[in-house]
Amino acid sequence: MYAIVATGGKQYRVKEGEKLRVEKLSADTGDKVVLDQVLLVGEGEEVKVGAPYLKGAKVTATVTENGRGDKVKIVKFRRRKHSRRTMGHRQSYTEIEITGIKA
Repeated sequence: MYAIVATGGKQYRVKEGEKLRVEKLSADTGDKVVLDQVLLVGEGEEVKVGAPYLKGAKVTATVTENGRGDKVKIVKFRRRKHSRRTMGHRQSYTEIEITGIKA
């Protein structure tokens, strides 16, 4: 069984037992998280689609890690103006493991 859930402004296709990196959630390592914005649940030929979300459907997960991604360099450069600016950014993430899907 798989589901499509929305969290952090993005949509993810998840299956039970899968590990997934999502935008930072306010939960500590080892906490249980419930994702209730489920757009679709399916298994084989049976697929339930919400409008926009399925009522009563939820995906449970356990937080395995909170961390920060690799550094991304941002360079602003103006030619012939002797102007250059360098910045960096590291996006925070939460890694979760899907423990159950309830349709």
